[in-house]
Amino acid sequence: MRLKELLFTGLYTGYSPVMSGTAGTVLAVLIYIIEQQVLGGYGCLGNVLVVLVLLYPSFRLAESGESFFGKKDASEIVIDEIIGFWIAMLFLPYNWVMVLMAFVLFRFFDIIKPFPINRLQKLRGGVGIMVDDIVAGIYTNIILWMLIVFTGDALFPF
Repeated sequence: MRLKELLFTGLYTGYSPVMSGTAGTVLAVLIYIIEQQVLGGYGCLGNVLVVLVLLYPSFRLAESGESFFGKKDASEIVIDEIIGFWIAMLFLPYNWVMVLMAFVLFRFFDIIKPFPINRLQKLRGGVGIMVDDIVAGIYTNIILWMLIVFTGDALFPF
């Protein structure tokens, strides 16, 4: 169970005494940046592969975290923020402006929980823990793509 705890708490960032979700998202950003630097030109493909490979196990880990802490969507469980941020970055160009904007937008949606996020988190088990952050990541991704399309190079010098 120690390995599962390490994973569902995001290398124990979930134990942060304040803003554990933000701490988990910061970890997601750091891992994302490292992955992008290592893969270079294949970063987009790497991001897709990471999300595809880790999505199902994340649901299971979130459910294990709920059992471990004995409460619904315990704040210490941050695997959902990690996957949510990575979904937010799917198919987006890699640069610091994009990463920072994705971080801010993702945290905004995760905290505010606009429709249907507010309802999705009420689902049971790992699905309820994960799906609201997945949708927050999708919202973030859509907004960033809209900004790219409507502002082009003016806002995002790639």
